Parts: sequence; structure tokens; C-alpha cells
Amino acid sequence: MQQMLKQAQKMQQQMAKAQTELAEAELTGTAGGGLVTATVAGTGELKSIKIDPKAVDPEDIETLEDLVVAAMHNAAEAVRELTEKKMGPVTGGMGGLGLPGF
Repeated sequence: MQQMLKQAQKMQQQMAKAQTELAEAELTGTAGGGLVTATVAGTGELKSIKIDPKAVDPEDIETLEDLVVAAMHNAAEAVRELTEKKMGPVTGGMGGLGLPGF
């Protein structure tokens, strides 16, 4: 029992460290060959959108909108991959402890 408690405490520390690293991370997603760049925090919070002036065509706003959405999807995928990388080793070790969300 003592060993299980120590293991749980270690996992809790690893989880807190991984969550801190995710919160501090900034990831980017791009679209249109870099015409649109979305920067997000590791938590998924949108930090900024950069749009190259070459992407702005008043006659074709739909393409720009599509590029922004694609950049956001790309950034969200980067967040998902980082979360999996940081949290996977921690949550994978919980195998069946019945913790919600894991």
C-alpha cells in the first residue's frame, strides 16, 4: 500500500509538471504556405493571428477565412500532439485506476 501511495504521489508530481509545461508552451499552425499563422498556448488558448498582406484580396474574403480556419486547425493539432507527448507517459501509467478522463 505504501508503495502504491508513493507511486501515486510521483505521478501527481509528473502530471503537475506536464501541465505547467503545456501552459507555458506556444505552438504555431500555418496555412497557405505561411500566409496565415496562428499562435496558441499549449492550453489551446489563441494568442495571435498573423496574416501576410498577400493573403488579403477584397474580392476573395472566403479564401482568407479558409486560411485562418486551416491555420487554427493546424495549431490545434500541434497542441494535441504536445499534450499527448507530455501527458501520455503520465496518464498511461495510471492504467485502470478509474480516474475520470484518463
